[in-house]
Amino acid sequence: MAYLLDTNVFIQAKNLHYGFDFCPGFWDWLDYANRNGILYSIERVKDELIAGNDELAEWAKQRDTNFFLPPDPTVITAFGEVSEWITGQSYDQAAINTFLQDPDYYLVAHALAHNFIVVTHEVPANTRKKVKIPNVCIGLGIRHMTPFEMLRIEKVRFVLEQKR
Repeated sequence: MAYLLDTNVFIQAKNLHYGFDFCPGFWDWLDYANRNGILYSIERVKDELIAGNDELAEWAKQRDTNFFLPPDPTVITAFGEVSEWITGQSYDQAAINTFLQDPDYYLVAHALAHNFIVVTHEVPANTRKKVKIPNVCIGLGIRHMTPFEMLRIEKVRFVLEQKR
């Protein structure tokens, strides 16, 4: 099973844990994992990253559809199942409308359609005001985890290089 990364994974990596300047190994591993069919994201996430107009936007622009997947007919079909589940819950209508226009909707539908594990920093929350990715994943039986869990499962190590 492969991983599908949420926008916040990239943004928090750049801003906090794995800055391009001090942890290039993280970004190299993303490319390695993608080339080996382990990790992907979606076009709508790429669109969000590019809108940032920063170093992360430049990084995202250099990746193609093998990294940021477009929706296919299976994903289009999964939109209905995701939408039906969300509207069947007790979310406020505004929260539902927001989610159905958000890249998160596409991410969850893609994961459902292709049996991906969703990787996100979001945590489940019992709220009517916002549809959270983990809540939808739990409701639809989609596996989800944090980036740190993914890195541990994949036994990724960022080792300090030896200086001579």
